[in-house]
Amino acid sequence: MQTVELKPIFHRGQQCIGIYFTRDKDLQALVQRVEDCKWSKTKTCWYIPLSKSNYQSLSLIFKNKALLQTDALRKYLESKKKENKQIEMPEEEAENFTKESKDEKKNIPIEVLSFELCKENFEALEKFKQMLVIKSYSPSTIRTYTNEFSHFLRTIKNVPAADFTASRIKDYLQYCTEKLKLSENTMHSKLNALKFYYEQVLHLNKFFWEVPRPKKATLLPKLISKERMADLINSIENVKHKMIIMLTYACGLRVSEVLALQIKDIDGDRRTIFVRRAKGKKDRVLSISPGLLVMLREYYNKYKPSQYLFEGMQAGEPLTARSMQAVIQKAKTKAGIKQEGSMHMLRHSFATHLLDKGIDVVFIQKLLGHNSIKTTLRYLHVTNKDLVQILSPLEDIEGLLKK
Repeated sequence: MQTVELKPIFHRGQQCIGIYFTRDKDLQALVQRVEDCKWSKTKTCWYIPLSKSNYQSLSLIFKNKALLQTDALRKYLESKKKENKQIEMPEEEAENFTKESKDEKKNIPIEVLSFELCKENFEALEKFKQMLVIKSYSPSTIRTYTNEFSHFLRTIKNVPAADFTASRIKDYLQYCTEKLKLSENTMHSKLNALKFYYEQVLHLNKFFWEVPRPKKATLLPKLISKERMADLINSIENVKHKMIIMLTYACGLRVSEVLALQIKDIDGDRRTIFVRRAKGKKDRVLSISPGLLVMLREYYNKYKPSQYLFEGMQAGEPLTARSMQAVIQKAKTKAGIKQEGSMHMLRHSFATHLLDKGIDVVFIQKLLGHNSIKTTLRYLHVTNKDLVQILSPLEDIEGLLKK
């Protein structure tokens, strides 16, 4: 049995668990299933942010598959508990910290933040997370807000966040925009996190009236044509992956929605799918075509999932979004599709192709589960239903042009 060693490493501005083992295809396939686990060329190992939950995920994934050596990791955590002081960043990592801090997906574990933050700010972070949970925010929103607020607290160091004024908040946002070169979307996430802390936790009403929001760029949805969609589906050989892609496109689902589907959510008699607690904690019901239902039954008979419709290698656990993002990028390359886009491209294509067919935009809004019609109306900018009827003025004078 192979040996896997877990070591503490400091990489890309955060404390991580380094995963070391001799080259082995089976072990590599296992570690790739762990969400947020990435390969580091500089450290020549796989790594994942240091946290109790990530350690438990690794222990579970390698159970009965490899021998885990955790002495170095345990020794490190014990020493940090005794020291009770701020973790020092190696010089070579400090040089890259500003650039790497732009990573909005960074997840600094609570064990590390307890050393990095002053007592007042660590307590502020705890109250911040508690209020998010009490208000029943989604896990994704909690993760995003906590990451953004943690970055703010680490930036201001020993200055209590509760003492900040609107003017100081502007200075921080200017630093994020000019020095870190963060995008408008990331800046909006930071503003939302800070607004939640000052107005929901500290109850400072109208605190952000003086703080302007950056103007968002108007970006059109990324999509592909029906013909290219067929090429994409045909390029996928794995039955499970093909079924996920087809179902996502056929029903306009988000990747999180399709991977969260359970067997009980499929009603074969009524030919419907029940999407439970989707974005905004909204349920909705979608129809399935008879042909797709037949394919779903064939898939079920072949894979026999126990709970989730699309399970990963671990029985009873859903496939990860990260693995499906890799699948669609590989399929696009194989099909020769050059357009940008991830799994969400399938949802955009679904909505646009329905508009092309003349389906009412209000009905599409219901299918997509949008709260506001304004969100759905952006697909009017990419549909070609009316554009193909418009003749260019050049065509009016084409006969007068010299050959």
